[in-house]
Amino acid sequence: MYQVTISRTAEKQLESFPKQIANTITAKIDALATNPHPHGSIKLEGSEKEYRIRSGDYRIIYRIENALLIIEVIRIAHRRDVYKKK
Repeated sequence: MYQVTISRTAEKQLESFPKQIANTITAKIDALATNPHPHGSIKLEGSEKEYRIRSGDYRIIYRIENALLIIEVIRIAHRRDVYKKK
């Protein structure tokens, strides 16, 4: 079983969503602990360890550290904004 951590940035993004959307996203994040590659997860191009999963119109970007059994949620945002570099 993997340990799931959420970056401070992703935590702030999650807090900004309406409660119903945040609950749905939280359930998806919690499910990553038992299955880090759920149906629909896609490896991001140009990255060795980053993946994304969908939750409605939102995307959850996460990094898997298989050697340490850790999943770090990096970013959560609307699909139109999630891939933009800051």
